Amino acid sequence: MYIPNLILIAGTGTKSGKTTMACRIIEQFMYLKIIAIKISPHFHETTEGLSSIEEEPGRYAIYEETNSDSTKDTSRMLRAGAAHVYFAKVLDDRLLFVFNKIMGLIPEGAPIICESPALRNFVEPGAFIIMSSTTPNKLKNINHLLELPHVKFKLEELDLINHIPIIFENGKWNTM
Repeated sequence: MYIPNLILIAGTGTKSGKTTMACRIIEQFMYLKIIAIKISPHFHETTEGLSSIEEEPGRYAIYEETNSDSTKDTSRMLRAGAAHVYFAKVLDDRLLFVFNKIMGLIPEGAPIICESPALRNFVEPGAFIIMSSTTPNKLKNINHLLELPHVKFKLEELDLINHIPIIFENGKWNTM
């Protein structure tokens, strides 16, 4: 399924810069009122500020972030200027189902940025970004994703880039 208005961000591990990149893009294109999504396979305890939208205990949960004052990734996205931030806890077997539920909450054609490596197994985004870091932390095997068209950035180099080389025109994200 091709979704031209979607930027998908994956990373080579934890702390690889996925959320930092998402926030930079949200800030750069604040006038677009980007919708942000974070999808995780980890069923951690729900934190303050997550407003429940739909849940099937043990299978999935969908929330909207309402707190921009914490250090959570979803709060950082909201603070960066996202119009809405959705968070889902779901295993891969229900991932596409849950993603489609979230897409039903978003106006058609709205610019979307999503942090979820596993989603790339199901959809083709307008732009696919892979983040890495020189400080390895809980490395993930994403070799199969590296074979797909993508743009790669290093977390440590983001501070040197004034403008992320990406554009949104005619309802589609493109890398420059």
